[in-house]
Amino acid sequence: MTTSGKTALVTGSTDGLGRAVARALAAGGYRVLIHGRDAQRGEDLVREIAARGGSARFHPADFASLAQVRDLADGIRREHQALHLLINNAGIGTGEGGGRPAPRRTSADGHELRFAVNYLAGYLLTRLLLPLLVRGAPARIVNVASAGQYPLDFDNLMLTRAYSGMRAYAQSKLAQIMLTFDLAAPLRESGVTVNCLHPATYMDTTMVRLAGVEPVSTVAQGAEAVMRLALAPQLEGRTGEYFDGLHPARANAQAYDTQARRRLAEVSARLTGMDPLPEAP
Repeated sequence: MTTSGKTALVTGSTDGLGRAVARALAAGGYRVLIHGRDAQRGEDLVREIAARGGSARFHPADFASLAQVRDLADGIRREHQALHLLINNAGIGTGEGGGRPAPRRTSADGHELRFAVNYLAGYLLTRLLLPLLVRGAPARIVNVASAGQYPLDFDNLMLTRAYSGMRAYAQSKLAQIMLTFDLAAPLRESGVTVNCLHPATYMDTTMVRLAGVEPVSTVAQGAEAVMRLALAPQLEGRTGEYFDGLHPARANAQAYDTQARRRLAEVSARLTGMDPLPEAP
């Protein structure tokens, strides 16, 4: 797959898995759009990539605010006519550090924080950037999900009852997978593929350490899996799939429930102010 002159956006790329993927893409010839909240870390990565002969630009945004997600998309659309790769990696984990359970928190828009950051922000950003991806076709969308998945209760989607950080995280990750399946069908004829994955189990990242969990995998292992979905020629044209690491896998049963996906799509469009996704042609 030729990467020279192509542009990739990697969300949550100032640390951990996203940072490793951004470095690898830049080394492979992509112009990489770095995203994160920490301007210092973002600019440090841009300089590091430039020093190695690569091309990168930092775009700040806090995904706890849908307004900032819109600003991010607006900035990218002003500067680029096409996008060839979108990796939705940004997210927050299950814990607060020090072994403390995560309290229920809300985003700037009043939504449960993990659902907002891990799912709604990526939903909105992807929808807003779809025209650029279609112009860049063949293009790929990779959603970094997790094997930790919890069925969505649409009567308690914001977890005002029975809250736990683990449940909040796991339902947001299942929502990402459901979105992947929903996007794949209407985009099938556009040249844009959409896949998702569990990159690796408990990688050595800030997110895992804040959860108080001992890492069992490396960031490099996770980055290899993400890069395979992003670039592997043998996956060209494959879409609407969930992978566990390097291998196709089966997600939680709710991901294959068309009625549940329709309900999530309706809620997502309403909460973000977007039109419903078009039906598959």
